[in-house]
Amino acid sequence: MLAVIFMKNNSKNLYFITYLAITLFLPLSAFASNKSILVQSTTSTKNSGFYDYILPLFRSDTGINVNVVAVGTGAAIKNARNCDGDVLFVHSPKDEEKFVADGFANERYNVMYNDFLLVGSSNDPAGIVGIQDIRLAFKKIIVTGAKFVSRSDNSGTHSKELTIWEKIAFNPEIGSGKWYLETGSGMGTTLNTAIGLNAYTIVDRASWHSFSNKLDYKIVLEGDSQLFNPYGVMLIDKKKCPSVKSEQGQLFIDWLISDKGQSAIQQFEIDGQRVFTPNPEKSNN
Repeated sequence: MLAVIFMKNNSKNLYFITYLAITLFLPLSAFASNKSILVQSTTSTKNSGFYDYILPLFRSDTGINVNVVAVGTGAAIKNARNCDGDVLFVHSPKDEEKFVADGFANERYNVMYNDFLLVGSSNDPAGIVGIQDIRLAFKKIIVTGAKFVSRSDNSGTHSKELTIWEKIAFNPEIGSGKWYLETGSGMGTTLNTAIGLNAYTIVDRASWHSFSNKLDYKIVLEGDSQLFNPYGVMLIDKKKCPSVKSEQGQLFIDWLISDKGQSAIQQFEIDGQRVFTPNPEKSNN
């Protein structure tokens, strides 16, 4: 509220207007501090530049600032369970469904998807190029003893990799430290390790296109439906975490799955390549 005080000057019989801004600035300051949310997120959305692109569009429409903690999906979910955040935005449906089932969110919303890729050196030591089935590719790695580097960090990428080993009923730990090498690190470190060791690895499309140190590495297998990579977003439940900013967090989710948000996702590219596809199936609880 802007207060205006009229003060009379007795000597000149003039009126002066004094504007008192304190009552204006304090409420706005308190309001502005509340117009921000914290999103626990997977690294691929952050490192690909997706948030640098999408968040200013959301802020322009709503005035809400979004702060992002980008870690592996497993760590992001753990942080969300510890009530450190308002929204969870990751890519491991099985873990996300458990997050909802355990009461930490009421609903999981599909936002977008891309796919995972198997990448390796141009000399393709396991002879994978031309294979269409990721299960057969993994079997070729086992048979040839070619090196494979795993993130082994409980991320969404690591989770996808483990499901493939499970599908061929093989425990890669048998080759741990020999041909199966575990970084326990993020995607960038894992890719650099794979390149340094002439090894294969799994990577999501956004991370691959944003990675600059490819050298002679290329995609050796893509397009298998088993490599589908959906991203889900959830509002952390206020009953579990009373500090959650439910209204602002839900606005962020609603904007992402709105026609405008989905159109913005459609237009995001890295070097002319679209790396995320908006998801027409907006809700999956």
